[in-house]
Amino acid sequence: MTDLFGTNSVSLPSGPRPLAERLRPKSMAEVIGQRQILDPDAPLGAMLSSGVLSSLIFWGPPGVGKTTLARLLADHTDLHFEQISAIFSGVAELKKVFEAAKLRHRNGRGTLLFVDEIHRFNKAQQDSFLPHMEDGTLLLVGATTENPSFELNAALLSRAQVLVLERLGHDDLAALMMRAETELDITLALDDDARNTLVAMADGDGRALINLVEQVAGWSSSDLLGADALRKRLSRKAAKYDKSGDEHYNLISALHKSVRGSDPDAAIYWFARMLEGGEDPRYLARRLLRMAVEDIALADPQAQTVCLHAWETYERLGSPEGELALAEAVIYLALAPKSNAVYVAYKSARALARSTGSEPPPKHILNAPTKLMSEQGYGSGYAYDHDAEDGFSGQNYFPDGVSRPNLYEPVERGFERDLQKRVQYFNNLRVKRQRLDNS
Repeated sequence: MTDLFGTNSVSLPSGPRPLAERLRPKSMAEVIGQRQILDPDAPLGAMLSSGVLSSLIFWGPPGVGKTTLARLLADHTDLHFEQISAIFSGVAELKKVFEAAKLRHRNGRGTLLFVDEIHRFNKAQQDSFLPHMEDGTLLLVGATTENPSFELNAALLSRAQVLVLERLGHDDLAALMMRAETELDITLALDDDARNTLVAMADGDGRALINLVEQVAGWSSSDLLGADALRKRLSRKAAKYDKSGDEHYNLISALHKSVRGSDPDAAIYWFARMLEGGEDPRYLARRLLRMAVEDIALADPQAQTVCLHAWETYERLGSPEGELALAEAVIYLALAPKSNAVYVAYKSARALARSTGSEPPPKHILNAPTKLMSEQGYGSGYAYDHDAEDGFSGQNYFPDGVSRPNLYEPVERGFERDLQKRVQYFNNLRVKRQRLDNS
């Protein structure tokens, strides 16, 4: 055959294709998982049925099919498929993509632009998509592993629908492994426990599973391997965790709510998950102290001391022994009585302080170090509590004209049960003093 320049050329065989590429679905029906968006009554399924497709943002962890779905959408809609990565693309490349899309649009064909890691683009770069989305030059499909609410512009989000892709479940991954075996025309030399272990090692990531299958397929072994033998030969996929990203906030939220919910088993699990992900134990120590202050407070005043001592122990021992002290604090907090009465009282007091502005204290509780201040009534009528019956005068300490509020209302749990009795005791004395003053 001859090439464009009229010279003879030889058709060369294509190079080897990675298994992940060979297994890439050729139709929506072949997609494994993601039924929550692909079923006929789900968002993407409904769009495909109606033939009306809007710009989309695929949000989900790695290896769940974001790129595959984008390619299939282009095939389904007969749009030209263009793919770029926000990691490697700059303003110059974006301009080239937009110009090519405009030319295609003038010639009667649309463009589906798939932008991987779209959250890596800055605000100006994200804004550059808007006019081309609005005039129909291109259909944008972005993929991100980060929360779009925090990473993408509101203007871009208003023009695209966010679809959440979920990590693949055990059955999805098992089906994918069988598909890989069919493609390779082999049966992996693994017993049932080892097959389940291989799926667990992928941690919900389809691409990771395919890579593991390729590794196992390359071993020359006629005997079935068990789970222990498999673990020795393979490195487990690192758990998905980004200390500055979405997973960080998801896991600390899970830990905090497990402690608040008095579930020590769940609390220690999420604590361990964060440590396994590489979280700084000092960050966890700080958050544990916050939980003691916010969710336990005076229901168990000792909780703060336990957290401070655990933090100090970690600083003295370091890892890994010091982390055990933090684990003890996690268990203690989970099992401690809970109260947010102080938290509620504090927020209410701040709101009251804002609403009352610069109202001065009542004059009877102000000191009068000068004659003029005494003449102005400063300190006049102040009752010294130690001289009063029961050591309690019952005087008003709020600004004149501010009705006395009930800001702190202890709960019937833990030490606050005793504090509730004290609050009621002083309230009763206050009523008694008011009656005497009015009689």
